[in-house]
Amino acid sequence: MDIVIENLSKKYNDKVVLDNFNNVFKDNAISFITGTSGIGKTTLIRILMGLEKADSGKIVGISNKKISAVFQDDSLCENLSVSLNIKLVCENLGNSEIESALEVLDLNDCMNKRVRELSGGMKRRVAILRALLYDFDLLIMDEPFKGLDTETKYKVMDFVIRKMENKSAIIITHDMDDIKYFRNHEKLIIDFKMPSIY
Repeated sequence: MDIVIENLSKKYNDKVVLDNFNNVFKDNAISFITGTSGIGKTTLIRILMGLEKADSGKIVGISNKKISAVFQDDSLCENLSVSLNIKLVCENLGNSEIESALEVLDLNDCMNKRVRELSGGMKRRVAILRALLYDFDLLIMDEPFKGLDTETKYKVMDFVIRKMENKSAIIITHDMDDIKYFRNHEKLIIDFKMPSIY
């Protein structure tokens, strides 16, 4: 089912962030949201996830979807191991499945390491991996590939593509090359340089 947004508005004090925003996020498609910083992209996805409330407007088609997310920060528990961080979200996942997925993203020796021992790029991959291993209907990602070197980024994007069969995604990115990489998927590109976005 498509996600339909009608006349969505949100402001913080006197600053209007979303002003009667309308859009349809297609089912089984990857939607990319692009645009300069501070104009409502993250606010929109936080409203979609139920982390913030809109001041007015309506969202249809999201209430029954299982959502998995990657935020701008990695949202990992630093003192827990990589495997435990993944199992916090993916409770029924076995160690062998986690190990296989870690190998794909060159994290072979990290399963039992505490997150605080990892580099920034490794933490990012763990956060993305955790989101992809969850049994989601809708994947929401906020600047997920930022900070990854080119080779690693392509591996991560390939893994995202593998996990997207019969699923939907909303991805915030500033990088048009990232968007072009998903060339074989139905795509919707929303540029937040609209008159209705301040």
